[in-house]
Amino acid sequence: MKYTCKIVYVIIPFILLLGGCAPANRINAVENELQGSSMKPLGRFAVTENGALELISSAVHFGFSFYGKQCWITTHIDDANGHNYLQYELDAVDQGRVRIEGNGNQPVLIKAASGGKHTVWVYKATEAHTGPIFVDKVSGKQILPLNIPDQPLIEFIGNSITCGAAADPSEVPCGTGVYHDQHNAYGAYGPRVARKLGLNYILSSVSGIGVYRNWNSDGPTMPELYTKTDFQSGSKRLWDFSINHPVIVSIALGTNDYSNGDGKKERRPFDSARFVDQYIGFVKTVKSKYPLAQIALLSSPMLNGDRRIILQNCITAVKDSIDRMYPKDRPVATFFFRPMQTRGCSGHPNLDDHAILSDELTPFFRQLLAL
Repeated sequence: MKYTCKIVYVIIPFILLLGGCAPANRINAVENELQGSSMKPLGRFAVTENGALELISSAVHFGFSFYGKQCWITTHIDDANGHNYLQYELDAVDQGRVRIEGNGNQPVLIKAASGGKHTVWVYKATEAHTGPIFVDKVSGKQILPLNIPDQPLIEFIGNSITCGAAADPSEVPCGTGVYHDQHNAYGAYGPRVARKLGLNYILSSVSGIGVYRNWNSDGPTMPELYTKTDFQSGSKRLWDFSINHPVIVSIALGTNDYSNGDGKKERRPFDSARFVDQYIGFVKTVKSKYPLAQIALLSSPMLNGDRRIILQNCITAVKDSIDRMYPKDRPVATFFFRPMQTRGCSGHPNLDDHAILSDELTPFFRQLLAL
């Protein structure tokens, strides 16, 4: 057994007076710290040269346990003048969002009402384009990383709705602050469905993204960015799809292809033929990454009237084409949301709306899991 008299001299000097040394592993069992790289995240992430965990995608998350009444997570972001948001559960109870400032390493204090063993799950509340949050270390008593639960995985691909963008004005009212101040990926429909069904989940989502064009630009679109770890145009970081093996891949795109944009930049009418063609190509890409996954295509809760009907027809055309191309695979599943008058910022669903969407979707995904 390894002994560390020097550490004992600092922490418990009376042991030296008795001529003894304390085992190093016993000291570490009382209080320790782990680098962010020791965590076991789910979602899109990276590990820096300094051993920090880089949280990238919406709702990417990791867990750990500790003993006692408190622990600390040391974080930082790249933008010295900016801010970002984490969210965490303590003993399976949501504790809300935590604002991470850009002024150096910031310790996030987590306090429990009582001693004993506690579990914490930490989530990135914002999307990849908001910028990463770096977890440098976790400190406390008997800190241990948690494994991702052994349960099926679902991937939710989509736009700002899937991100949980503009859904949570509880701290920063709509129309104030910056765009990601109202992000709440943890409260979006996808994570809600996953929690109800006992599934692991990852979100591959970007605000304003489309299939053949974006909210106010011609690209880069989701088919162009999906393979990038950070969904950034020009990025050389390619995501390793062998890390995850989803049993279902849910794709919810089309809202932004159909958008009128900002009303200033010239915008051509929606091209259904181009949309269907590009969407088929994207589904083929997803199937090449996850050949065993069930593909599910969702409509948009933000489109109503004729737009809603046309989008549903386009999605049906994509399904029919893919089913013909892959006759031995499970048929593509489709789900069309009921019309909704969204109540979040800038016409998006708010958290209550996301609860409604998840209630609609849960039976659909439960049935797919049973097949």
